[in-house]
Amino acid sequence: MPPATASELDPAIAARLKRDAAGLVVAVVQQHDSGEVLMVGWMDDEALHRTLTTGRATYWSRSRQQYWVKGETSGHAQHVKSVALDCDGDALLVKVDQIGPACHTGERTCFDAAPLEVRS
Repeated sequence: MPPATASELDPAIAARLKRDAAGLVVAVVQQHDSGEVLMVGWMDDEALHRTLTTGRATYWSRSRQQYWVKGETSGHAQHVKSVALDCDGDALLVKVDQIGPACHTGERTCFDAAPLEVRS
């Protein structure tokens, strides 16, 4: 669970967020020019504040229990072009310019696996 510290996130934005029990909102990450869906991450108020004020995608790592800036160690940075909140306030769409692969496996996208069969 993210630290329960005060964030400098604009109160008007914070009021629109519907967080899960851990205080997080899902962030769907998309390549800004092609529309390719790259990955899903998690943000709390502070991660969103850092993302909006630095232009670098910042997430809360649920496994490591810490903030991480995408590309800080790998060099595979995400330069944020825009952030939008969905109509329910429970998801963010983060449009980025992705440098290198987005997935920790080394693939361009985390959704590069074989598609699941859909029966109609």
